[in-house]
Amino acid sequence: MPRFFVLCAALLAAPAVFAQRTHSTGVAQAYPQKPIRYIVPFPAGGIADVFARIIGGRIAESWGQPVLVENRAGAGGNIGAELVAKSAPDGYTILMGSIGTQALNASLYRNMPYDSAKDFTPVALVIEAESLLALHPSVGANTPSELIALAHAQGGKLTCASAGVGTTSHLACELFKSMARVDVTHVPYKGNVPAITDLLGGQTSMSFATMPTVLPHVKAGKLKGIAVLGAGRSPAAPEFPALAETLTGFEVNNWVGTFGPAGMPAAITAKLNAEILAVMRAPEVQQRLLTEGARFTPMTPARFAEFVAAETAKWGKLIREVGIRAD
Repeated sequence: MPRFFVLCAALLAAPAVFAQRTHSTGVAQAYPQKPIRYIVPFPAGGIADVFARIIGGRIAESWGQPVLVENRAGAGGNIGAELVAKSAPDGYTILMGSIGTQALNASLYRNMPYDSAKDFTPVALVIEAESLLALHPSVGANTPSELIALAHAQGGKLTCASAGVGTTSHLACELFKSMARVDVTHVPYKGNVPAITDLLGGQTSMSFATMPTVLPHVKAGKLKGIAVLGAGRSPAAPEFPALAETLTGFEVNNWVGTFGPAGMPAAITAKLNAEILAVMRAPEVQQRLLTEGARFTPMTPARFAEFVAAETAKWGKLIREVGIRAD
């Protein structure tokens, strides 16, 4: 008799499970039925903006609904990220978040307008952008060792442009100052683009910038690249040594990825993840990543969530040790 009742219970439960799966599948198939807003919390022209437009364009072609890329810059990305965190979790408002908005800002700002660990649904890692130490051509150094010697000699006269207080370009500058024991003046901007614009104009001396942002200018002879910031040399620019070859243990990477508001249906999250991965695997996109010094690592939403948590812990520790505050 017990087995009979167990069997009956299983049969009665089966339709509910089937209905749940059917509903989940139906949600994914019905989505999207209207335009999608893809919020970029940084100015136009940076890596988050560029790849949001690449992905948005391909999704629009594939799904037949417009993807509207909106730049909502300010407060280290917090303004745009907050907009998404407080949006309906229906898949129609998504974020091209970054290491800043999702891993750094929680330690940098005393009063955050959102909880990066609880207010978002991680969807997909888009790219990890390698970085390059680039100098204005007027700076009299051609190697990391020469730059360190020059910084020692000039005692704070060299200036380092960053995308803003607490960004990876700022953290790289602070790590360089600490490890090389030099005095360099930090000059924060509101994003990579204005920082590189002033570096090109000679208003600043150097920048630890993402490679897609500066490598074209280095190849054109407008800036002078002297080292990459990863653990080893980059396939995109093998002529440059890793800064770790001079400063052992130096390593800084940047990344951007897609997030939705917390509570976004798993079916929609999975559909977005699959489409983003398909876009990033396209041969022309892979070639672009190679030439621009970026890489794509496919991750499931669950694996991406683990990645973000690990990055948050790693950089939070460094920020506290250095004592950096963005407010």
